[in-house]
Amino acid sequence: MASPPPGAAPYGNPNQHAYQQGYAQPDPHGQQQQQSPPATGGHGQAPPYVKQAYGQPAPTQQASGPLPPPGSAPAPHGGRGKRRGYAEEQYDFGAGANAGLSPAQNPLYAGQSMGGYPNTSEQQQSQFVSPMGSAPPAMGAQGGYGMPQGMSGAGAGNIAAGGYESVGASGMGGVTQSFGQMGLTPAGGIQKVQSLNTLFTIDLMQQPFNVAELEIAPPEIILPPNASLTTSPNANCPPQYMRSTINAVPTAHGLLKKSKLPFALIIQPYTSLHDAEDPVPLVSDTVISRCRRCRSYINPYVTFLDHGHRWRCNMCNLSNDIPQAFDWDQAAQKNLDRWQRPELNSSVVEFIAPQEYMVRPPQPLVYLFLLDVSYSAVQCGLLATAARTILESLDRIPNADRRTRLGFICVDSSLHYFAIPRDSSEPSMLVVSDLDEPFLPIPGDLLVPLAECREGIENLLGKLQDMFQNSQNGSSCMGSALQAGHKLISAIGGKIIVLTATLPSLGAGKLENREDKKLLGTSKESSLLQTANSFYKSFAVECSKNQVSVDMFLFSNSYQDVASLSNLPRYTGGQTYFYPGWNATRSEDAIKFAREFSDHLSAEIALEAVMRVRATTGLRMQTFYGNFFNRSSDLCAFPAFPRDQGYVVEVAIDEPLGKQFVCMQTAVLHTTCNGERRIRVMTLALPTTQNLSDVYASADQVAITMYFSHKAVEKTLSSGLEQAREALQAKLIELLITFKKELTISHLGAATPLSFAANLRGLVILFLGLMKHVGLRKSAQIPTDLRSAALCLLSTLPAPMLIQYIHPKFYSLHDMPDSCGLPDPTTGEIILPPAMSLSSERLAPFGCYLIDDTQVQFLWIGPQAVPQLVQDVFGLPGVEHVKVGKTTLPHLEGPGSEFNERVRAVVEKSRDHKSKKVGSITVPHLYVVRGDGEPSLRLWAQTMLIEDRTDQGVSLGQFLAQLKEKVYNFSSLFAHPYNQVTNLPVIFQVNNS
Repeated sequence: MASPPPGAAPYGNPNQHAYQQGYAQPDPHGQQQQQSPPATGGHGQAPPYVKQAYGQPAPTQQASGPLPPPGSAPAPHGGRGKRRGYAEEQYDFGAGANAGLSPAQNPLYAGQSMGGYPNTSEQQQSQFVSPMGSAPPAMGAQGGYGMPQGMSGAGAGNIAAGGYESVGASGMGGVTQSFGQMGLTPAGGIQKVQSLNTLFTIDLMQQPFNVAELEIAPPEIILPPNASLTTSPNANCPPQYMRSTINAVPTAHGLLKKSKLPFALIIQPYTSLHDAEDPVPLVSDTVISRCRRCRSYINPYVTFLDHGHRWRCNMCNLSNDIPQAFDWDQAAQKNLDRWQRPELNSSVVEFIAPQEYMVRPPQPLVYLFLLDVSYSAVQCGLLATAARTILESLDRIPNADRRTRLGFICVDSSLHYFAIPRDSSEPSMLVVSDLDEPFLPIPGDLLVPLAECREGIENLLGKLQDMFQNSQNGSSCMGSALQAGHKLISAIGGKIIVLTATLPSLGAGKLENREDKKLLGTSKESSLLQTANSFYKSFAVECSKNQVSVDMFLFSNSYQDVASLSNLPRYTGGQTYFYPGWNATRSEDAIKFAREFSDHLSAEIALEAVMRVRATTGLRMQTFYGNFFNRSSDLCAFPAFPRDQGYVVEVAIDEPLGKQFVCMQTAVLHTTCNGERRIRVMTLALPTTQNLSDVYASADQVAITMYFSHKAVEKTLSSGLEQAREALQAKLIELLITFKKELTISHLGAATPLSFAANLRGLVILFLGLMKHVGLRKSAQIPTDLRSAALCLLSTLPAPMLIQYIHPKFYSLHDMPDSCGLPDPTTGEIILPPAMSLSSERLAPFGCYLIDDTQVQFLWIGPQAVPQLVQDVFGLPGVEHVKVGKTTLPHLEGPGSEFNERVRAVVEKSRDHKSKKVGSITVPHLYVVRGDGEPSLRLWAQTMLIEDRTDQGVSLGQFLAQLKEKVYNFSSLFAHPYNQVTNLPVIFQVNNS
């Protein structure tokens, strides 16, 4: 691909040079996309309102747009005195007299909170106008969870506990008038008494999506008064543990079917790698009260009867006796205050299980390492790096009860066992070449206690590289090694950790290189995503029965058949980690793997776990998605329960629901890695409704996206990539048609709006991001292993990481506010810049940007970046000296290093998953990309700008135009009573279809 001519602005004009690149091409449907002000002036020069940095002569031409009005606050960006700025911030809020003003200065945005949403307090009603059309009220955080950063004051005060801004009866007239002026009409009109969330209708064509909306909490769960036993703010389950696709449940299956919305639960029982990072209330007296019929656990939504001696189950209505010790403190030998018990105040609790919850003594933590010692693994440095990382992580492996056991088997064309006697520090190696029926060469000393054999284990790990450094054996019998490992630990259970850089070519599970570039991008590509050998599925099921979990760490410069090998983690509660092109000679590769592998070994995983979800009578758990094995229709088995995965459970409505609210309860029975049997219980209560508008107003776009991500992966593996993409688009069209038909006034003609619920506005860009994702998009350039690994992530990542994986974060660094990159004075957390829309129009040729999808980061530096910016970030004299590719940002010291520290802080904070309330070991690679640099690297980064048009995908404007055309055509067919539609698109099979 040719570089732009000197002085040209490669991304400033989407209709010129960017058109030649295939990005941001003109919209053939005539749809106007939201655009930033031009990034350059004439002939590629910096625009007149861009300030030259550090004493360079500024243009004499005046900036377009008026100066701020007298008495207004100065613009938060730009200026040379306080902040080392490189360009003035450009605002695209409004037009005409208000062009160029910041939100704080623009009178059209007075009183608005994050996302451009207006404030509905009486003082602000006269300004309840948006320059881009109407906008919904702001969505806040339920019960204090997920409040957007920076939201405070009146705007935050009007947020009704995480749903939309509440509208008081005293201000109803003014609000109604404002809605009428804006064309923003709550479905069915505004009611003075609102029992559930109000549905706000927007026009997707006129009101662009704001990326800040993805950070907003789900619509508020509004339960009837006194629904819970206590007034505890923790009575209902926080969304980071369990959330529903709809926060108002239809009372009948027919209404759910009519809505076309899915009803599913998004479950993430653990939100950190270690309990201390996110503790939950613990019931330690082993007094567990459960319903005799449905076996639900007592929770904040039960009802006490008979003067507190009995309780009525909120799931099945059965009356149960209160245990005698429920109000007694056994340790202190005194009465307890019942209302202080954690299970009656908190929706997320953990019980220490009594003896009857154990079929055998709690198993110890067992790690069996299968290490590839073939020629490829030794030469790329995998063996040496893995051995050193294990050695340095021995103190991090959980071993509080001193029962943790370790074992090691090395694999090439033979199996190399290592015996580590308790009375000796010298390990011995025993080689087995029989691959058809692998056997254990000695009965003991192959799986040894870490505490008792520490010296021998350290001695072995220190010698492994020397033992095999001259190996020329290029074969691998990893399938036979898995069988041998299973035989070694099946009596106890535990985790097999496979580290391999070679395709299994001998013995059980033998695989062949089936990569065929001619099939990529065709309808036959899906065959490459299927398992090539049935051994991996059948063996995984056998492992699950014996409480053996498998994790795969795959390293390769060639084909590795991730599609087949990933079946082992999929059915055993494990995970697949893929490192393409990995080589330890690159420090970035070695450091990334060492950090991730060490964190993986230190995670406090749960063992021999089962998960079951119970619900109010009339609801049934129908389908389960995630990495586990379905032992029965509603029981999910996890030989090891990971802390960095999410799960989806589809719910069916079998009977009419007569209650004002329903409850769903997830219970995870497990053994901690320290040998304690526990039960983690999470209870979610949702109101019921007979109104379709309530269902849509309470729908959660993040949960819906996660549900359809799992459905898309399922569709890909069963039918193909093209069918999965078509099903995503067809489902979005179906939702738009349903909303238009059932919840809006009919419009026909050129001015027909593309109406949808304001709280679901993000579904369009999220579905488009899914369709353009590396796991699903149409391309003949994506290797099968890379696509298979992406599909594994799409079906396992917890919700916060999955959304960013689909819709990456995009930050502007060169003009970030002064506070960004520095700790927040109140929380101590590093402040990130505001996220931007994923469009190349945002890329100024003089700017510096960060793109982060949780798996990889791109630091984009424009070709016209001023030397001072390059000096402050990289310590180099000019942009031409910046080395592109995988790298680590330098640590600059001395005067002028403040901006480098802030940029590094932003990069590290963006990598930090703790703030997202998820546990993850992932450390994304950082790639430096120059706007005029390596074309393939630049194109890779640009694939994350999902609002642009590409060779194989439409732009956001084109996608909206397609949706509008299909919705309009469908509506036109039904405009006359005698018309019938017989050729509807094939969509996902969901329980309400």
